[in-house]
Amino acid sequence: MLLARSLWWKALVTGAAALLFVWLLEVTILDSRYVTLPLTLMERSFDPTAPPAPGARLAYTATAYCKGLVTSSGVPAQTGVTAADSSLLPLGSVVELDFRDDKYDGTYTVLDTGPAVQGREIDLYMWNCNEALRFGRRPVRMTVMRLGWNPHATTRGFMDRLFKKLELAPTSDPVPSPDPVPTAPLQVTP
Repeated sequence: MLLARSLWWKALVTGAAALLFVWLLEVTILDSRYVTLPLTLMERSFDPTAPPAPGARLAYTATAYCKGLVTSSGVPAQTGVTAADSSLLPLGSVVELDFRDDKYDGTYTVLDTGPAVQGREIDLYMWNCNEALRFGRRPVRMTVMRLGWNPHATTRGFMDRLFKKLELAPTSDPVPSPDPVPTAPLQVTP
């Protein structure tokens, strides 16, 4: 009854509803079709040697290591650092790992490589060697957030996609922006 009489209450409720809808659009929700599928069917690319694209959800195998003081990128080994095959995930890549266990879920940065890490494997750094041994080998759902150090090779958010399309629509001769170039190891010739 109070809402029907007052213009201020109508404006307040409408504004609150608009803020709630904008906030809900930014929330990340797992797609229901991926929840019931096994990890091997969840992959976008079935070629295990193809480098993933930013935003790709892939099935990987995770292991843990505890030895070493400095990573191959020169950063001290610490929690949140992973080792991966540099042909698939170059140094500087940011990935989000989703285990069945909440303890190890989170965002990790690929700052290390290793001779035993080949293909679709990722190796998490752990300070405690006993914990690394207990970790063992586990399947993991991995989402690639950024490939290498290139800030343009990242996953775009909803608002970025929305406003990018709105910017290109009014122009008479739209020039598409170039796709991000994946980083590659530096080739040094003698």
